[in-house]
Amino acid sequence: MIIWLNGAFGAGKTQTAFELHRRLSDSFVFDPENAGYYIRKNIPREMSRDDFQDYAMWREFNVSMLKHIYSEYGGTIIVPMTIVNPQYFDEIVGRLRNDGVVVHHFALCASKEVLRQRLRKRGERSSSWPMRQIDRCVQGLSDDVFKHHLDTDRMSIEQVAETIASMANVGLRPDRKGKLGRRLERLKTQLKHIRFPV
Repeated sequence: MIIWLNGAFGAGKTQTAFELHRRLSDSFVFDPENAGYYIRKNIPREMSRDDFQDYAMWREFNVSMLKHIYSEYGGTIIVPMTIVNPQYFDEIVGRLRNDGVVVHHFALCASKEVLRQRLRKRGERSSSWPMRQIDRCVQGLSDDVFKHHLDTDRMSIEQVAETIASMANVGLRPDRKGKLGRRLERLKTQLKHIRFPV
């Protein structure tokens, strides 16, 4: 199956994805953004777009890759990716489902102020891309097409992961890491996923 984690920047998608991966046997985290960075690096600058989701080939590539992995891999595929355009969502998640792929979708929701606080803790400035997308993401994800909605304002990463696992009917390994161990895991995940402008 695929567990798709949607949400605004700062909602906790990546941390939740790697918490699920850490505690879920036979799982793989797939990052659709990688295709976007490849496209940007391999086209003339004049063809570049602000949001690589606007490239039809980005949407097509990720559908093809996910179908391929799904057909060959027996474990759970975890996809942390923000998509708030209903048409793009249908072109990817809708198409996967139509082709028989089991996709459990969860929108991690948080208030605008909580999102801003989380992004500031990550070092984002008010003019950064993630900060500028907050209104668009919160408004877009409120649509019923993006259910299931999880309000993460007062939930820890562990609670979010455990709720998702329960709803997707997958069993997680017991969390044997202490508070410090979990904090170090989160820091390691955050550092590994710092994106630099290209």
